[in-house]
Amino acid sequence: MRVAVSFVCLAGLVLTVSSTSFGQVSPETIESLSAPEQIQTQIGKLEFEKGTPTKKTVETVRNAVDFGRALDVYNNSFRGASALALVKGFQAVGAKSGDIVIFEELMDSSSLFLTANADTVYYLGWLDLSDGPIVIDQPSGGLGAINDMWFQWVIDVGRPGPDRGLGGKYLIVGPDYDGPLPQGGYFVGRCRTNTALYALRAFIENGNDPKPAVENIKKNLKIYPYAPGSYGTPIAEALEGKVRLAGEPKIPEMKFISATGRSFNTIPPSDYGFFEMINENVQNEPATSYDKELAGQLSAIGIVHGKPFEPDDRMKKILTDAAAAGQAYGRSLQWGFPTLKPEWAYYEGSYWGNMLFEGGALFETPPPAYEDGMFKPYPATGASTLDSRTAFYYAYTLDSPGMIMRIPGVGSQYLISFLDSNGKAFDGSKTYKVKLPKGIPAAAFWSLTLYDNQTRSMLQTPQKYPRAGSQSYPSPAAVAAEDGSTTVYFSPKQPDNVERGNWIQTDPDRGWFTILRLYSPKPAFFDKSWRPTEIELVD
Repeated sequence: MRVAVSFVCLAGLVLTVSSTSFGQVSPETIESLSAPEQIQTQIGKLEFEKGTPTKKTVETVRNAVDFGRALDVYNNSFRGASALALVKGFQAVGAKSGDIVIFEELMDSSSLFLTANADTVYYLGWLDLSDGPIVIDQPSGGLGAINDMWFQWVIDVGRPGPDRGLGGKYLIVGPDYDGPLPQGGYFVGRCRTNTALYALRAFIENGNDPKPAVENIKKNLKIYPYAPGSYGTPIAEALEGKVRLAGEPKIPEMKFISATGRSFNTIPPSDYGFFEMINENVQNEPATSYDKELAGQLSAIGIVHGKPFEPDDRMKKILTDAAAAGQAYGRSLQWGFPTLKPEWAYYEGSYWGNMLFEGGALFETPPPAYEDGMFKPYPATGASTLDSRTAFYYAYTLDSPGMIMRIPGVGSQYLISFLDSNGKAFDGSKTYKVKLPKGIPAAAFWSLTLYDNQTRSMLQTPQKYPRAGSQSYPSPAAVAAEDGSTTVYFSPKQPDNVERGNWIQTDPDRGWFTILRLYSPKPAFFDKSWRPTEIELVD
């Protein structure tokens, strides 16, 4: 009985408080949380009848929300479509799991790769982990990483990796593997998808001969299935009945596919086909291979692992429009960064920039400072840098913390320019120049490469390798002036009295942008005591 009385009293209290509170709410408050009879918004006029949306309003809001979600999917999952496009590109030239596509004479403008370079020997491939872990016997001297099918970083390989460029055994483990693993002898990378991307580069010896690097790769790179109970498993573990001892696996003969000069595509579309490609990636990989927020965005537009993707005509139109808007935003973040994201400028008042310094390669916290031989990480922000991620994956590819380090002498650094000194986009029919002052801060070598605005791939001209730099291969090395500075020209025809190595050919019918690469950067880059000029229009 006491309980019942207490309940009645409590109910009375609630009723009393509720009644009193309602009486104290001002008309302004009620109005602020109520739906007006009609209101004009960016998505159109919205109408309500005593708070109930009209049929037309329901349709308007539904279309707007679906468009917003589709646009989020485009911006947030372009990386997944790009990863799958790479695999499809490798397959187009005959590569199966474990095969290596190698650019023995460097990558040129024949193939479509997002902002690849013509300075290093690329050797690339994909690994099918669905049948078990894969072993990579990595040669010395490499530089690269392994990513999953959402460009989530798995492990660095080569110079930035645990082998530090000396070579070693890597073991890549898929998401569903629960069998025995070795106790030692391998650098282990755990991949969240059943497919892994292997992307490495090798430097050219003395800047003029790729053959030694190619021979090292072909002689020493081996990729093969892991045999549980083999190397790395102590006999003591087998005595405990945890694993069956096994002999060393038979290493199959490697297949290397020469790709220099071959035309194939590794870039996803930016029309309705983009969403079909994303759906294919979602169906191929585990539902838990990407974060639940992105999974929710995909699900909201009908892309769900294990279910058919069958948008109706209304939704197809929305998806097509979202791909167009997403592409426009990806491009706006490149050419419009001085206005949209001025903090991406590397120098004050400059059009040279790099979006990765905002949130690092993992798109959250800036890369750590480096002082007295030690890294000093910045506090985690807890927030993804969405614009830098969108901008990066729209025009660039693969991911690794080693891509953006403030450490002299290690890896490479990039400065990107989309606009001339007057803030205008580059016109392929005109002549421009840039001056690199004396003491270019690159201990290994430097280069400038031109890219087509449309494809974000190397610009196709009769020059084949649209670059200039300190290496004498694949094009003559740039020549410095008497004062030690180096001037590079960009134009359809080679200017008079300009050395071949100081000129990059443009196409009069196409726009372009450029990346300045500094391999093994020196302190003058990081303290900004060295600075290139802006790229100037030559009258």
